[in-house]
Amino acid sequence: MATVSNNLFRPDGKNSIHDGIEHAPGGGAALIDPTDVVLLLLDHQSGLFQNVKDITVSELRANTTALAKMAALFEIPVITTASVPEGPNGPLMPEIHEAAPHAVHVPRKGEVNAWDNKAFVETVEKTGKRTLIMGGVWTSVCVMFPALDAKAAGYKVYAVIDASGDPSEMASRTTLARFIQAGVVPTSANAVICEMQRTWNRSDAAPVANLYTMVSPNYRAVIESFQKAQDVVKGKL
Repeated sequence: MATVSNNLFRPDGKNSIHDGIEHAPGGGAALIDPTDVVLLLLDHQSGLFQNVKDITVSELRANTTALAKMAALFEIPVITTASVPEGPNGPLMPEIHEAAPHAVHVPRKGEVNAWDNKAFVETVEKTGKRTLIMGGVWTSVCVMFPALDAKAAGYKVYAVIDASGDPSEMASRTTLARFIQAGVVPTSANAVICEMQRTWNRSDAAPVANLYTMVSPNYRAVIESFQKAQDVVKGKL
């Protein structure tokens, strides 16, 4: 498997999210502030996966895992929750906590809406972050309900549509309409990763590049061609 060497990008070892960026006036002002983010991964449970029809489950799991790895890489807080995992909804997908060992899990006792769970809301509040990035299953319920409530509570809310899943295309489309009406911003996993990254001029560019291969497997070819070009320049080939 091809990988990219870190030293091709940021030999000085600096890794601030703002390092390497030369802002034009207003540059980045409309994008997510990487320093004000918490990632909420909601009800990615095996039983619910069986009813997802608007995205393949393999893509959904890969995109969700990529977000978890991104959060670990960029030191972004992660909160997971599941509703009665011992019931028909099933257990939470293990890849999330494997990729983000720092993630905090908040169990629920049957509340459909995570925002109805006091412990969950308090855990979000304790992060001090005001920008919430959400993904979950189902989009039309487990993401939409807390997204609308959080927006009403004054948070900036982004819903990662391809790290979420619904039982039909119609459910997904109507949910998108409600998001937009309420001011919740629909987005994608690759867009979130790139907004957190902001620049290739950083010491962790190599693992960031590998994140893109999770959300777009053909991106591996970009890495391979880049590595080949670097090897030629260095006289290795």
